[in-house]
Amino acid sequence: MDGTVLVADDDRTIRTVLTQALTRAGCKVRATSNTATLWRWVEEGEGDAVVSDVMMPDGNGLDLLPAIMKRRPNLPVIVISAQNTVVTAIRASEAGAFDYVPKPFDLRDLLSKVSKALSRPGHANQPEPIKQDTLVAADPALPLVGGSPAMQEVYRIVARVVNTDLNVLVQGESGTGKDLLARALHNLGNRAQAGYVRINCGTATPEQLDHAVLGDAGQGGTVYLDEVSELSPESQLHLLGLTQSDAVQAQGLRFVSSTNRPMLPLINDGLFREDLFYRLNVMPIVLPPLRDRIEDIPELSQHFLQVCASKGMPRKTLTKSAMDQMRLAKWPGNVRGLQNFIQRLVILCPEDEISSDFVSKALKEMAEQEQSGTPVVADRLSASVEAHIKRYFDLHGDALPPPGLYNRILREVELPLLALSLSATRGNQIRTAELLGINRNTLRKKIRELDIQVTRTKKLT
Repeated sequence: MDGTVLVADDDRTIRTVLTQALTRAGCKVRATSNTATLWRWVEEGEGDAVVSDVMMPDGNGLDLLPAIMKRRPNLPVIVISAQNTVVTAIRASEAGAFDYVPKPFDLRDLLSKVSKALSRPGHANQPEPIKQDTLVAADPALPLVGGSPAMQEVYRIVARVVNTDLNVLVQGESGTGKDLLARALHNLGNRAQAGYVRINCGTATPEQLDHAVLGDAGQGGTVYLDEVSELSPESQLHLLGLTQSDAVQAQGLRFVSSTNRPMLPLINDGLFREDLFYRLNVMPIVLPPLRDRIEDIPELSQHFLQVCASKGMPRKTLTKSAMDQMRLAKWPGNVRGLQNFIQRLVILCPEDEISSDFVSKALKEMAEQEQSGTPVVADRLSASVEAHIKRYFDLHGDALPPPGLYNRILREVELPLLALSLSATRGNQIRTAELLGINRNTLRKKIRELDIQVTRTKKLT
């Protein structure tokens, strides 16, 4: 597409999404949140098409339409509105709108309408028709990238919920971008200037919850509960009390939670409180795994190549056949796994253009390493432990955690290691000690210290 599009909408998320989409499609964009600025641009002769919301802080977009038509009768105006009634559609048509699109809108459909508006007979620009495979992204700072239907649904929900006070539960597998989405809900909404507190639920105590929620979050802030399913029963009960307290209500806090585990089975098994779940899950958002949005892989790959270049790494490109190879991979690590893979390609490939042969070889090596459980698994464990400890330090801000950190971290690693090893040997302590490479007496001591229940007849699951 070619031309300048004026976008008027008081929702910053919608302005961001439309600006990015239209820019990627080849347009220049000017965006505003009010009718006064839109009218000034129209009077000054700016723009070849307009996309305008109906309800804005200083006026009604429909009320402005007759004046626009009188001043510039050849300027096409596309009206978008959350007031999805037949009356609104009729008013838009009677006022001379080029088209009317109800919210939440399909972004590809809206781009197609803009393309038609810019290419209608008599228009100064003669643009190329919009390509159906044009990929769009939200704010690149997120970075939530991709124009697949699954991601468009995420964008639409974010656009509708970002400026509300509703608590949000973000569900998705590891590596799908839950942390990024939580931050976007804060940064793109009317809470952007307030506090943002991230709580690592795997280690959160009631005292830490008090400190974060009642102290750090501040007035009108966002509390992000990272992997909320990992909260201990004690912390769940305490958090429930906090969400119901007068102090939290007075602060006007919003809780955004994330989980990579299905919550209902945990509730049914008595591992998570049902009352707390429904208090946090007012508005659910599901982030799709990469395997359900493979059409986004080219856009994501280009984005990560640009990120690498911005960090001083070699500037690389991918051939089309290389991209096709990547679309066939499984990507169990989702978007994060793709990002790590792109970084390895950038560092290891000696050529400026990364070929399909190089990608195919790298994918094969990655798959073999994952199956063998050697270096890659070890790296993942090390990275996970490092990230876990970093979040624990971040949780305490400028203060240090309570004494005894070394033993607490070792216990968290030792407990699953010993429990799973005992499970694999059906509780045979002699074989378990051999498997672990430790003395049998040392194993017995650890079993007592960690209070591990050992059985010789049933394998742990």
